[in-house]
Amino acid sequence: MPKLAKRMKSSTAKQPEEALDVPAAVDALQKYDGTKFDQTVEVVMRLGVDHTQADQIVRGSIVLPNGIGKELRVVVFAKGPAADAAREAGADEVGDEDLAKKIIGGWTDFDACIASPDMMKVVGPLGRVLGPRGLMPSPRAGTVTPDVAKTVEEYKAGKVEFRNDKGGNVQAPVGKLSFDAPKLAENIQAFIDRVVSMKPNTIKGAYIKSAHISATMSPSVRLAV
Repeated sequence: MPKLAKRMKSSTAKQPEEALDVPAAVDALQKYDGTKFDQTVEVVMRLGVDHTQADQIVRGSIVLPNGIGKELRVVVFAKGPAADAAREAGADEVGDEDLAKKIIGGWTDFDACIASPDMMKVVGPLGRVLGPRGLMPSPRAGTVTPDVAKTVEEYKAGKVEFRNDKGGNVQAPVGKLSFDAPKLAENIQAFIDRVVSMKPNTIKGAYIKSAHISATMSPSVRLAV
């Protein structure tokens, strides 16, 4: 039996059957068999939303209190003083038409894309490239903003975006398996609280149907939410 299959089988045997509160779930997740790399931890929440209804789309972002254990690569569409401020804030690449041409040419080696409002004429045509990758700047997600420098700083500090898919699921990375348990639990709880706070007024019935955490190569642990 391959090593991966053995490890997964061993981990599954330790998988708790009951839903756990966040600290207990983190403890269970960190007890799974380790790997040679630091696994990313994700939260997945299944929501009782109808993705065909515009007023039930749950989309937003959050700056996690303890980061995600990875420095995100951030590009910015801006000119003049805004561009200078974005560079000073740590943006990996800043540009306008030149940056747009690079992306149209197939370059998407970044994790977040931010734009000042005056650049949307340049950014708009990039939707077919950036949209499917979840990288298209959006006012609702906070990535179209006059204060591009502040937003760059937020992403560098561990800001993550989320949006429900057609199945009503929202998910996001919330840290690394090597994080101190209290810090990882704090990130997870912050994400859950953010999603809960965004409950659409038109929802009928249960809003949070289920929630789980998992690492890159581990079974999931069900959360009591």
